[in-house]
Amino acid sequence: MTPSTSGSVSKDRQRDNACRANTASYRRFSPFDDWLERRPLHLVLVGFNDLSRLPAAVLVVILLGLAVLVGLVWRGATGAAWTGWGAGGTYLAFVLFDGAFLWLLPRKNISYGPVEPPLLALAGLRLMLALMGGAALAWSGLPVGLALGLLASLYGSISALSVYGVVVEPFRLTVTKMTLYSPKLAPDAPAVRVLQMGDFHIERCLTRRERDLLVRVTALAPDVILLTGDYLNLSYVYDKEAWAAARAFLSQLDAPFGVYAVSGSPPVDPPAVVEKLFEGLDNICLLRDAHVALNVRGQRFYVAGVVCSHDPAVDPGRLRESLSGVPDDAFTIALYHSPDLMPDMVKAGVDLHLAGHTHGGQIRLPLYGALITSSMYGKRYEMGRYREGNTQLYVARGVGMEGMGAPRARFLCPPEIVLWTMTFQMTNE
Repeated sequence: MTPSTSGSVSKDRQRDNACRANTASYRRFSPFDDWLERRPLHLVLVGFNDLSRLPAAVLVVILLGLAVLVGLVWRGATGAAWTGWGAGGTYLAFVLFDGAFLWLLPRKNISYGPVEPPLLALAGLRLMLALMGGAALAWSGLPVGLALGLLASLYGSISALSVYGVVVEPFRLTVTKMTLYSPKLAPDAPAVRVLQMGDFHIERCLTRRERDLLVRVTALAPDVILLTGDYLNLSYVYDKEAWAAARAFLSQLDAPFGVYAVSGSPPVDPPAVVEKLFEGLDNICLLRDAHVALNVRGQRFYVAGVVCSHDPAVDPGRLRESLSGVPDDAFTIALYHSPDLMPDMVKAGVDLHLAGHTHGGQIRLPLYGALITSSMYGKRYEMGRYREGNTQLYVARGVGMEGMGAPRARFLCPPEIVLWTMTFQMTNE
C-alpha cells in the first residue's frame, strides 16, 4: 500500500500505484451525510442565496421602498421636503450603481455570483447609515447640506471598498515562501520544493486569477504539488460548465515528482463529483485515506491524504488509516482540508499538516483578523503557520471564494499559494 520511487523516471508508476492502492480504503467508509450542511454558517449561506430567487419586480419594489423610507426619515428630521428628496435620491443612485456593478461582473469574467443577495446586503448597509444619519441630523442640528455630503461620502466609501474587494484583491495572487528544517530529512540530499494550493472554488469559467496561477506555478517549478481540496464554487457544485472549467485547470498542473490531492468540504466536493472531476486526469493522484512514499533526488518522505467530512467522530480514524504503514522515523506531510485535525496530527507524529478551508476569513478587519473561519476551533487556526509539539501546520488563505450567498470578495486577505523549501537540519527550527 505504500509504493515508493527512486527518482523522476518512475514517478508515473508511483502515482498510478498510489491511486490504485488507496481506492479500496476510501470505499470502506460509509457515504457522507450532511453533517456540515447542518452547521449554522452553511444554512445562512444557503438561506441568503435564496434571495436570488426574488422576481425582478419584487426586488425593484423593495429598493424603491427603502429609498422612500430614507427620504421620509430625513424629511422628518428637518421638516424640509427637499432634504427627503436629496437623501432618498442619493440612496437610490448608489443602489443603482451597486446593481449595475454586480450585473457587470459575470459579463467581464470577474465572478459569477447572483446579483440579488449582495445587492440587498449593500442596500441594507446603506439604509442603516441613512437612518443613523437622519437621527443624528435631528439631534445635532448639523447643516443639511453638510449632512447630505457626509452621507454621500460614506456611500462612496462603501462603493470604493466594494469595488476593491471584488475586482482588485481577489486577483492579487500572492506566493508565500516557507522553509522547514527537519533532522528526518537526508543531510546529503538537496532541498525539496513543495507547492501547497487549495480552495480554488472555480466557478463557471476560468478567470484571470486561475490563468495567473498557472503561470505562477510554471515559474516556481516545484518538485511536488499538493492540493488541499475545494475545487468548485459552492454555487456551481453540480454545474457541468464548472466541472469543465475545473478539469481544464487541473489538467494543466504538473510537477516532476507528481501532483497529489485530497477532497475538500463535502458540500463543495461531494465524492461523486470529485470522482468526475479527477476522472482521466493522469497528471494527478487523488489520495483517499492513504499515503504515498516519495523519493525526490534522495530526499525520502511520505505524503498522506485524508478524506474530509468535518466530523470529529470520523476523521481521526481516517487519519490513522492514511498513516498505516508509515515508519515512525519518516518525515510525513499530511493533507487534510481543514485545520480541525491539528490535535490529532500532533498525536500521530505528523511533521507538516497542510490545510486550507478557512480562507483566512476572506474578509478580515485590521487588528482583529478573520470575522468567520468555519473552524470548530474558531480563530485558533485561522491563517498561516502554527506549531504544536513536533508538528507544524500551515493554513493557506486559498485561491478562490466560497460561493452561494457569500460575497465574491476579499479584504485584507489576498489569495495565496505556499512554496515550501524542505531540507535537513540537526534540530527543528
